[in-house]
Amino acid sequence: MLGAALVVGISRAAPPGADVDGGAIAHADARPGEWLSHGRTYSEQRFSPLTQINTSNVKDLGVAWEYRTYSVRGLEATPIVANGTMFITLPWSKVIALDAKSGRELWTYDPHVPGAMGRYACCDVVNRGVAIWRGALFVGTLDGRLIKLDAATGKPFWTVDTIENKNHAYTITGAPRVVDGLVVIGNGGAEYDARGYVTAYDATSGKLAWRFYVVPGDPSKPQENPALSAALKTWDTGGKYKFWTIGGGGAPWNSMAFDPALDLLYFGTGNGNPWNRDIRSPKGGDNLYLSSVLAIHAKTGQLAWYYQTTPGDTWDFDSTADVVLADLNIGGQLRHVLMHAPKNGFFYVLDRATGKLISAQKFGIVTWAKGIDPKTGKPIENPDARYSSKMAVVYPQTVGAHNWQPMSFDPQTGLVYIPAMDGSAIFIAEKNFRYRPKAWNLGVDFAGLSQVVLDLIKKGTPPPPAVGYIKAWNPVSQKEAWQVPMGGSWNSGLLSTAGGLVFGGDAYGMFNAYEAKTGAKIWSIDLKTGILAPAMSYMVGGQQYVALLAGWGGAGGLAAFRDPKTALSKYQTNQGRLFVFKLGGRKQVAALSPEGVPPSEPPPETADATTIQKGFLLYHHTCLVCHGFFAQSEGEVPDLRLVPTDIWGQYGNIVLDGALADGGMASFRDILSKDDVTAIRAYVLQQAHLAWAGQHKPPGPKH
Repeated sequence: MLGAALVVGISRAAPPGADVDGGAIAHADARPGEWLSHGRTYSEQRFSPLTQINTSNVKDLGVAWEYRTYSVRGLEATPIVANGTMFITLPWSKVIALDAKSGRELWTYDPHVPGAMGRYACCDVVNRGVAIWRGALFVGTLDGRLIKLDAATGKPFWTVDTIENKNHAYTITGAPRVVDGLVVIGNGGAEYDARGYVTAYDATSGKLAWRFYVVPGDPSKPQENPALSAALKTWDTGGKYKFWTIGGGGAPWNSMAFDPALDLLYFGTGNGNPWNRDIRSPKGGDNLYLSSVLAIHAKTGQLAWYYQTTPGDTWDFDSTADVVLADLNIGGQLRHVLMHAPKNGFFYVLDRATGKLISAQKFGIVTWAKGIDPKTGKPIENPDARYSSKMAVVYPQTVGAHNWQPMSFDPQTGLVYIPAMDGSAIFIAEKNFRYRPKAWNLGVDFAGLSQVVLDLIKKGTPPPPAVGYIKAWNPVSQKEAWQVPMGGSWNSGLLSTAGGLVFGGDAYGMFNAYEAKTGAKIWSIDLKTGILAPAMSYMVGGQQYVALLAGWGGAGGLAAFRDPKTALSKYQTNQGRLFVFKLGGRKQVAALSPEGVPPSEPPPETADATTIQKGFLLYHHTCLVCHGFFAQSEGEVPDLRLVPTDIWGQYGNIVLDGALADGGMASFRDILSKDDVTAIRAYVLQQAHLAWAGQHKPPGPKH
């Protein structure tokens, strides 16, 4: 067994989900009270056929029970429910089994992911859930293991290590899927130096069945399959930094769907590594299969077709948002389609047998491209969006017009409900790029763009804030049906139900139900912590429930500035909870007690301006990924300005020696010197004094 693990719990005579296989998932509507796969069905529609909770009685919805997770990092999982048992995952890849009716804990499993792995997770130490198959669960861990557990006891059956090159940074945050008796999982790491791939393992034995690489390998050697040989022609192999030595990117870290009739597995691929194409492929090229939707023959792992949404991506426009399968009447003809709304801001409808474009339109603010050429299927790119020699301001933002948070398709209304965002990003090319193993390698000057933002703030013209909303989209007409604003820009995934409802939550902690046809808000409850995960619904003992994990975080949470309206700021806690609702449940949620140490006056600031400026540059190149721009964290990791006094004397022990590695703060000795750490401390200390002065201003004159 790879790595230590802890299982605490009870045994059951028959494992939950013993009868769950491909047939059960493919015909999930025959078991409407259960939620057997990540998106409920292989089609990933996230539509519940249950009707007990509906537009006429949702006003009576309240909390049936809640389960405290004792976590302050992002919660992104979708609960799986089979045979009255619920399975959830928490940060650091922990798995919990609960009685779905009462919330009683049945067992817990901790894979003991090393805390230092937090350094290699670009977007929080999250996990999006398990897969269930014939009485077993499958979970991917942050450090790259795929583990098979007994669904009745939580005891491991087997563990495989999915990482083939330990010299590069790989993670797993996504939920596995099981198709044709194969467990399929993708890896993350494209912000670092990963070469993206998807792997299938035999669900019984754990034996590797096939692996599909997203980008080509060393051109001096035979490629792993003909699809990669074709892709190699779209890359520049003569650049200073050989893309195959620094990964190339394309990590397929999230979305998957499956069509049993075609035996095709669909998944989205990630951004290039580095983001900046001028570094990874200086002479240009589409760089297949970055930022694409791929269809793979599930049994063999061979490519059936691809559709690239952002050729030559240089803006971090992953296509890892969910892919959703549906049958639509288009032009009087029933079409079997795949729908996709990736970060680049276009809504795509593709023929899922061939990958041919049916239609594509902007669903948000988009400036990087004018539209999609219907003949070629390629974007009509705006040349001003590239930042080779000048700064570029681009819509959408780097977290996208839609990110991993799942959208939902309602076959009754024919609408897709998208957790959408509008925001801009500033891009400045990094002039002196150097490859750093297992570190962020983006080719973007974050210190430079941070300075631009500071200058704009000083002028009184800060960049406009990003906004978030639920957008109901008609995939046939490619037009908006309605939209409603959400509390923040980085909000939850969505659920639609046959009761005529759409459920969604926001960064402020509000969980709402909307009328699916019109978008009218008809129910709301304050959960006292920000929401990121999507809701799901199930039925036990004749009672319909809606379940939701609440705990803010992820990429948007790590990068966000403090907002006085967020649940964290209101309640001073991001402690996670699982909430389960039913008709007649309680209408109020109690805030949990605050955690952490209140801010204390920082020590004197003695560094000179040159050292502080060096620290500003180093911080925004190395530290902002977790601790946010200008050392302002939203709370899932420590706000470095507000730490206890004794921390200021321990920077070397923490940053260089890894004193807090078990908690997720790894050593950075491989890329930072003692002088570098001194400069970073000087910059953060300056920010701490500014924060202290802002909170303790002397009273002004009385009038």
